[in-house]
Amino acid sequence: MNAGPRRLGRRAYIGGLVTCLGGLSGCAGVVGSAGGRSDPVSILAAGSLTNAFEHGLRPSLTTPVQVETHGSARIARMVADGQKDPDILAVADAALFDGPVQPSWFAEFATNSLVVAYNPDSEGGRRIADAGAGGWFRPMVDGLVSLGRTDPDLDPLGYRTLFLLELASDYYETDVDLREAIPSREQRYPETQLVSQFETGGIDAAFTYRNMAVERDYEFVSLPSAIDLSDPTRSDEYASARYTLPSGKVVTGSPISYASVIRNRDETITDVFTEQIAGEYLREFGFSVPDTYPQFTGNVPDTIID
Repeated sequence: MNAGPRRLGRRAYIGGLVTCLGGLSGCAGVVGSAGGRSDPVSILAAGSLTNAFEHGLRPSLTTPVQVETHGSARIARMVADGQKDPDILAVADAALFDGPVQPSWFAEFATNSLVVAYNPDSEGGRRIADAGAGGWFRPMVDGLVSLGRTDPDLDPLGYRTLFLLELASDYYETDVDLREAIPSREQRYPETQLVSQFETGGIDAAFTYRNMAVERDYEFVSLPSAIDLSDPTRSDEYASARYTLPSGKVVTGSPISYASVIRNRDETITDVFTEQIAGEYLREFGFSVPDTYPQFTGNVPDTIID
């Protein structure tokens, strides 16, 4: 159903996003205050974690932390290719830890869902709002909405958008294949630039994560759990959708789950990691955190789970 009026309270967030909106350089900066370590703990993270890390994780730390954000598929390739060597790597899809990056263990720490955010002040945005959860796709198919989405070759939000459209074709029993009818190349933006386009009115609507819409007070249409990739009980249904990354890796539709791993270990990095995966800030920034999280996979060091 339509989420209803969510008037914009964006200015508090724009300042923290400025360094993220410059394009492919991503978002880099020092998060936290002086602690017992001279060098900052480096975190390479998914773009959708930017605000949560900048405005939620940072105030909870006394250790200097440097955060750089890009699309998750891109940062996974950066690490796999040796371009980056962060202390902590946090991605928006745990599947990326089964290639191109293959750590011996990792922690899943949050979940999310997909929504359609819209600009209530534009004609196209109002068409999305009027169509609601039962017909949001119709003005898109008719070409009446300027739409933004992220590049599926660079981050999970991009290929999850394609999964959503494929699942929606079956769910709504549409006459056209929404995955073929709606996407076009000019809709693609890097994850951090998608925010800029929406803020400045460059697009009417965008496929985005619920946390990104909530933390920026965007108006949005909530989608059925059959297509929004939020429901663990629908894993088999989601798995019918697939996308092949440039590396040749095939990613499969699944419930959204964020995952993180320590790559360079010491006591300070472990302390930051513990707060990163278990801090209360995650819920405050629109993420869902199941009671079973953080959930560990693989050969987890005793110092992490003690």
